[in-house]
Amino acid sequence: MAYRRIDQYDAETTEQIALHVKEILRLIGENREREGLVKTPERVARSLQFLTKGYWENGKQIILDATFDEKYRQMVIVKDIELYSMCEHHMLPFIGKCHVAYIPNGKITGLSKIARIVETYARRLQVQERLTVQIRDCIEEALHPLGVAVVIEANHTCMQLRGVEKSNSVTTTSAFSGAFLNSARTRNEFLNLLK
Repeated sequence: MAYRRIDQYDAETTEQIALHVKEILRLIGENREREGLVKTPERVARSLQFLTKGYWENGKQIILDATFDEKYRQMVIVKDIELYSMCEHHMLPFIGKCHVAYIPNGKITGLSKIARIVETYARRLQVQERLTVQIRDCIEEALHPLGVAVVIEANHTCMQLRGVEKSNSVTTTSAFSGAFLNSARTRNEFLNLLK
């Protein structure tokens, strides 16, 4: 897949998605010519392109574009990164926060790049479990650190708005590698710092 940035929306893609949205509106019994819905198909098309822009971004390259030699070998944590994604089963949002830590092994990256890779993988149709592992693996492959830890806490609107309708449920997932996986002390230090 070719990678591109979504700064402007592809007109052909927008038109194709909008045609399908018009048909969905008809199928659910709406009047597509109603004033409030006339421009909805195009708005939804642009919105979907934005919400799935991560397909066109390369997480590893984002990190490699801002990698620096550094002898620092202690834990680096970026926590409470806002996360907005869409469940691949119902195409409804899940919203939460992501906490990422790594222990450098001669290379560091810009702190904003950690937030950018969370955004890159979140802006795809996802399950939280896969998203957690993709973030970990991206940092692992780009920096070859001594260890990576990722924890995501999210509310899934597919559970809140439909199905079981449990509005207070929070899903937590984690993925560890290296020192975070092999050392309970290191893992516990990370988890305690999240409190």
